[in-house]
Amino acid sequence: MEKPIDTLLSIMARLRDPERGCPWDRAQNFSTIAPYTIEEAYEVADAIERGDVAALKDELGDLLFQVAFHARMAEEAGHFAFDDVANAISDKMIRRHPHVFAKVEIRSAAAQTEAWEAHKAAERAASGNTSVLDGVALAYPALLRAAKISRRAARIGFDWPDAGSVVTKINEEIAELESEMAAGGTPDRLEDEVGDLLFAAANLARKLDIDPEAALRRATAKFERRFRQVERLATERRVEPDVDALEALWQEVKRGE
Repeated sequence: MEKPIDTLLSIMARLRDPERGCPWDRAQNFSTIAPYTIEEAYEVADAIERGDVAALKDELGDLLFQVAFHARMAEEAGHFAFDDVANAISDKMIRRHPHVFAKVEIRSAAAQTEAWEAHKAAERAASGNTSVLDGVALAYPALLRAAKISRRAARIGFDWPDAGSVVTKINEEIAELESEMAAGGTPDRLEDEVGDLLFAAANLARKLDIDPEAALRRATAKFERRFRQVERLATERRVEPDVDALEALWQEVKRGE
């Protein structure tokens, strides 16, 4: 009986078949498929966030299909195949877990994290990457990438001493933004200042051991929940949609939580 993964790979090969395949699938390349891969990863995270196990199964399947799609295109180009992908990650996990697969002793999760990062740094060095910032993917969400970049810099001591120092930096960035706004700054200058403020906020999250992406998602979800209630109340009470009336409803919703 054919294994499920072999069935999936056969389906993928048929979809890409030059004569009998799907025109859309045949027309794709790494660049056109990459956005779908990212989207599927987010949908996996969404299913986990909602606690929907049935959806998680489906979304993991969609994500696995993306891996099969990329691997198939790579195989057609003579680069590598799906088995090479599976072997590469297997080798990497064994190499990075010597305390499990060899006789190295690591006593705590913190020590394992430190050892993991040391392994990754050694691998980057072996591949010719010399900067501590090498290997942080450009495609990461901006806030997450900011936190990762600053965490890398912190490894060699380039960091604020504590979270309070970052708060001071945030206040400085707000003052600079206000000054630029008062001076009628250009869009580029305003973008720079807003970017500096967001980067500082990502660093504050890092210093507090908070995932900035998760924090922003939670804040956005809270805003969405409250705003929908404001909309409902405004409709029920036939409130005119002016700022003061909506703000009053907003405060009412907050008090009711």
